[in-house]
Amino acid sequence: MELVVTNALVVTGDTAGTVIRDGAVAVRGGRIARVGTTAEIGRHAGRVVDACGMLLAPGLVNTHCHAADSLFRGLVEDLPLEPWLQAVWRAEGAILNRDTVRLGATLGLAETLLGGVTTTMDMFWHPAETVAAARALGVRVSTGGIFFDGPGIDGLTPAGRLEAASAFFDAHDGAEDVLPACLPHGTYTVGPESLVAAKRLAEARGGLYCTHAAETQAEQAVVAGRYGRSVVRHLDALGLLDARTVLAHCVWLDDEEIDILARTGATVSHNPVSNLKLASGIARIPDLLAAGVRVALGTDGAISGNDLDLWMALRLAATLHRGVTRRADAVTTAQAFRMVTLDAAAALGAADRIGSLEPGKLADMILIDLGRVHAVPLFDPLTHLVFSAAKSDVRHVFVGGRQVVEDGRITATDIDAVLAEVSALAPQIAASLGR
Repeated sequence: MELVVTNALVVTGDTAGTVIRDGAVAVRGGRIARVGTTAEIGRHAGRVVDACGMLLAPGLVNTHCHAADSLFRGLVEDLPLEPWLQAVWRAEGAILNRDTVRLGATLGLAETLLGGVTTTMDMFWHPAETVAAARALGVRVSTGGIFFDGPGIDGLTPAGRLEAASAFFDAHDGAEDVLPACLPHGTYTVGPESLVAAKRLAEARGGLYCTHAAETQAEQAVVAGRYGRSVVRHLDALGLLDARTVLAHCVWLDDEEIDILARTGATVSHNPVSNLKLASGIARIPDLLAAGVRVALGTDGAISGNDLDLWMALRLAATLHRGVTRRADAVTTAQAFRMVTLDAAAALGAADRIGSLEPGKLADMILIDLGRVHAVPLFDPLTHLVFSAAKSDVRHVFVGGRQVVEDGRITATDIDAVLAEVSALAPQIAASLGR
């Protein structure tokens, strides 16, 4: 064994909800070889990490992010989505190029990594730069060709976008750390022909498909006015919904649209922090779950939520809908935890590799400090993770058995240099909006 973590409170995240006190996980070849008690696993050659006083859990999975938008954190405030987007796009147009996208992606993915996120689905310009940032940090990313009518920030034509998306699949075919996808921005910014072309390419290459959907009432009105049907009905009519489709937000859905998602197997990526801050509304998560729709969680970008805290999204997902419905079981603790682990992994077509601590899976693991005042006493580990734990409790992170966070510090990248570079760029960012 190359790595054995011992003496941990292990929350495996498997379908049975297995928890092992005084547990251990052994890793070989970047994958989990054995899971059991410390006594069962025993001592092995290789590195041994004594996790006494810590909880070992699967690395978290973030199913919707715009990591490089961390450059614009707090720049555009107190606006609803549509005018907010216009200001965001002006700032992006003035600042973004390949170098600044890589810088912003490094900043954003570093923030999520320090919070225990080991895999992120990211939608942004110049996706190869996001991959480079992810690899420098040692995390996994799902991204790929961006589709957007008009030139966009990268200046590509529709034909150029399809070509670039195809080249992305070529460049990352078989990569263990990249889950390639086609990511059209939305049904109100991408025409039907490009939406379909992106999906056909994703299908042909075994990739994922992700788009914003039904985030606001204004979006629904625009799409209905243009095509005579709502966003989800439009996507369904075009044949774009299936088990490899991830729809970000889905705040404004009617009963029939929920049934469509259940029938097609598409996943909803719930982004409660962004939806609340932009006053977009509150998604019907209990109704989606009751209908059998898979729900995962996302942070969205730091420009809309001001940070990339998946733990905050997790707690909101577990509590917000109880208040709305006045039902204490509207979203159960177990359902909420699966939204950032096994169900999120399934949304990315990767539940056989990530999302739980089970033999044969990639050793993506986080160690959480249980010595904090808000962790004592601890009666139920899952309850603690969902309702008490915070990103600041994450002490160590392993991706494929490689330690990428040690005692709260990233091991592979000089984050201080990244922060200095972003700070130096800040005056130019502010000037982009006349600040």
